[in-house]
Amino acid sequence: MLKMTPLNQVHRDMNAKMVDFGGWDMPLHYGSQLDEHHKVRQDAGMFDVSHMLPVDIKGENVRGFLRQLVANNVDKLTLPGKALYSCMLTPQGGIIDDLIIYFLSETWFRIVVNAGTADKDVAWMSKQRDALAPQLDITPRRDLAMVAVQGPNARAKVWQVIPGSEAATAELKLFQSAEVGQYFIARTGYTGEDGFEIILPAAEAPAFWKALHAAGVAPAGLGARDTLRLEAGMNLYGQDMDESKNPLESGLAWTVDLKSERDFIGKQALLDSQAAQQLVGLVLVDRGVLRGHQVVVGEKDGVEYQGEITSGGFSPTMNQSIALARLPAPIAGNEEVHVVVRDKKLRARVVKYPFVRNGKVLV
Repeated sequence: MLKMTPLNQVHRDMNAKMVDFGGWDMPLHYGSQLDEHHKVRQDAGMFDVSHMLPVDIKGENVRGFLRQLVANNVDKLTLPGKALYSCMLTPQGGIIDDLIIYFLSETWFRIVVNAGTADKDVAWMSKQRDALAPQLDITPRRDLAMVAVQGPNARAKVWQVIPGSEAATAELKLFQSAEVGQYFIARTGYTGEDGFEIILPAAEAPAFWKALHAAGVAPAGLGARDTLRLEAGMNLYGQDMDESKNPLESGLAWTVDLKSERDFIGKQALLDSQAAQQLVGLVLVDRGVLRGHQVVVGEKDGVEYQGEITSGGFSPTMNQSIALARLPAPIAGNEEVHVVVRDKKLRARVVKYPFVRNGKVLV
């Protein structure tokens, strides 16, 4: 039986097309994926992301535990409410998951993990806790729901719905959060637009969703979420990265701290890595659609090389097909390559992603 978020019945009442997404019954769209995409880029849309899992880690010296658990450095988190994007790695440097860590106090950090890896993540955290910091409590919070409100008008519409939220969050910078009553409001997202991700009690989620809808926030499903994150050049776990790839070959070197003396799981493997591959952006020049697993062929110094598209699709904002692809390093921008689509070689251009941010085309 599929798992259901606290908003499942609301989605059905709004005539969403529901699909199986990693064992969860989730909305693909509410009529038009294209309209939902444009609504987020131009106004405000909302996504049910309650399938993702907040995990609270509490106790003495949580920070010391996280210094060893993740590749980014939690010592960067000094202001309560500040967030950090990081990867959790295997000893071989492979990516167990990418996640967001919130610093709430020296005895309380909150980590939000992906839905498809949630059980694996909690098991890994617990195993490392038992070895490194048995005094800590690790608590998965399935009693909470999570709603992302994204777009240029997203914050203003959330302020209409949550009393007192404007005063508490108007000055928040990106990757900061604040608590307003029962709402945990973070200025984060997965669309390349401004907005909030809001964690709240599961029982309150349906009323909150309906209030946002009444304020003019459009419901959006998995389809629009995927085209938005691809335009924003944001990795999707299981496609652009997994345990067989490390952050250095997945466009995530910026999430790894190799400069400090701090040791962490997977550090030595990264130091030993040659990063023979890199993640690049592709823009299709010929007519067609780029998709995951298509072969990319190029030539460098007279030698042919091959790579593979990890995520691809049609960009509604750019009105052309785009992709993320893993190619041999180093490949320069604006280099022409060919993508094999139905036995035809279509021309594509290598670009530096993101493709779109804050409504603006960047390539």
